Amino acid sequence: MSSSTPLISTQTALEDLLAALSGSTEIGIDTEFLRERTYRAELCLLQLTTPHGPVCVDPIALPELAPLGALLGAGPLKVLHAGRQDLEVLLPFTGPVRPLFDTQVAAALAGHPAQIGYGELVKRLLARELPKAHTRTDWSRRPLSVEQVDYALDDVRYLLPLRELLLEKLGTLGRLDWLTEELAELQDPTNLAIDPERAWQRFKGMQGLDAGRQTLLQDLAAWRERRAIARNRPRGWILDDAVLREVVYRVPRDPQQLASIEAMPEAVVRNSGEELLALIAAAGIADPPPPLPRRERPDPAFVARVKRLSSAAQSIALEHELAAEVLVTRRVLEEIAAGRKALDTLRGWRRALLAARLDAVD
Repeated sequence: MSSSTPLISTQTALEDLLAALSGSTEIGIDTEFLRERTYRAELCLLQLTTPHGPVCVDPIALPELAPLGALLGAGPLKVLHAGRQDLEVLLPFTGPVRPLFDTQVAAALAGHPAQIGYGELVKRLLARELPKAHTRTDWSRRPLSVEQVDYALDDVRYLLPLRELLLEKLGTLGRLDWLTEELAELQDPTNLAIDPERAWQRFKGMQGLDAGRQTLLQDLAAWRERRAIARNRPRGWILDDAVLREVVYRVPRDPQQLASIEAMPEAVVRNSGEELLALIAAAGIADPPPPLPRRERPDPAFVARVKRLSSAAQSIALEHELAAEVLVTRRVLEEIAAGRKALDTLRGWRRALLAARLDAVD
């Protein structure tokens, strides 16, 4: 491979790289991974900046990545873009990555779109157009071409210059404290932890169910999550979301009723039917089960108040040249519309900026 596209694929080369980075104060990092066939993302490539230019580390070729833990878990500042998934992917190999800086988070606070992509940010701030030829590359396949590695290197090549420009802008705007608050939450490893007991929260529109079905939803979602983790398979491969919902709605009592659910895999009934029926029995749902809640039209007064709150948030966002979704989510606005005080709902800089004005909305 040409010297312009370095790929670290031996332990000796990795040790040399770590030695070269030992005095660095900041390092740009990015990852390439796959998760289509697994529950846990498969780390396929790690990109890092060095004083001599960006490099790629090949985790597939390296038998031991633990030495990277000392570099990524402390010491120099790590700069990423939209880094939550990268942090999740790296966690099993290196432990928590800290301290860190996320250019997407900083860009949002500086007035750019909330979910601005790396390429778009590079274009806006550095006037460089990044190629898109390998956006759908299977990064698990080897060997990697020179073009693939060059493409991957671009993903970290501009992170440090972006950080400098964003820090300057946020300093001018007086928002560095906002950034500190956002980054503290991002680098809390508990936010990356997987808790099967909270897996049911992924399901939307289930709040109006009776207590028994709520219990069944929680238990089924936790069962599926634990099974997916144990087998390292996507949760949808264990039981599809739509099928799980139908189990909760219909409350089957025997294998025949379970099998009659549309799209229910025969293998699930055969291999896990007894477990699922036991969870259903344990939920204590009456037979026949209570009727499902009717989908009623939203209360017009509630809808109108959400609209007024949204309008107020939009005005505040406009005053500060921010995207409204950076300030507050619709879910939070709905909580406030339902009667909860913004002062109790919001935290940190958002509370200072929004709470009084949102609580003043009638």
